[in-house]
Amino acid sequence: MIEVENVAPQRRPGGRAARVREAVHRAVLDAVAEHGVAKVGIPDISRRAGVRDSSIYRRWGTRENLVLDVMLTASERTLPLPDTGTLHGDLTTFATALIAYLDTPLGNGLARALAFNTDSDEIAAARDTFWDTRYHAIELMISRAVARGELPNDTDARVAIELLIAPIHFRHLLTRQPTDAEFVDQLATHVICALRPGVG
Repeated sequence: MIEVENVAPQRRPGGRAARVREAVHRAVLDAVAEHGVAKVGIPDISRRAGVRDSSIYRRWGTRENLVLDVMLTASERTLPLPDTGTLHGDLTTFATALIAYLDTPLGNGLARALAFNTDSDEIAAARDTFWDTRYHAIELMISRAVARGELPNDTDARVAIELLIAPIHFRHLLTRQPTDAEFVDQLATHVICALRPGVG
């Protein structure tokens, strides 16, 4: 077993602390893939990662904090930014990828954890980093649309992404209504209309 508590916080990247974190993260992702997020438990993660469960609790505090940290970190690398040449194409491509992602154990688990977990300082920071990264990526998609003349110069990228993803998450988490190609096409059209006051 690896003792996390004996690792100095200032260890260089790639050192013992990084190896422990990587082992625990991989164990959580494997468990989520096999059983779903609801059945992930610290004893199983301890066994898979070869890390004492007391060390996991000391570092992450709770099972919920651990799972959310892992899912936020992994999800930062998903949903690549589309570049179809049109805003409607970019929005539909991104929305379709998000819907597919939410149907995976990782995506579904992250959505539910973000919606229902109680914040700690660590989780709040991880969540903010995740969304800041996502907003920064979306800014590029919106700036391309502005350069093409599809959107006004003062378009707020954060508002744009919230308009797009909120109905998807609402249907996924609450109403279970379909999120098919027709829904995505209409959603992208409505978002564009909302971002272009006085047009349409």
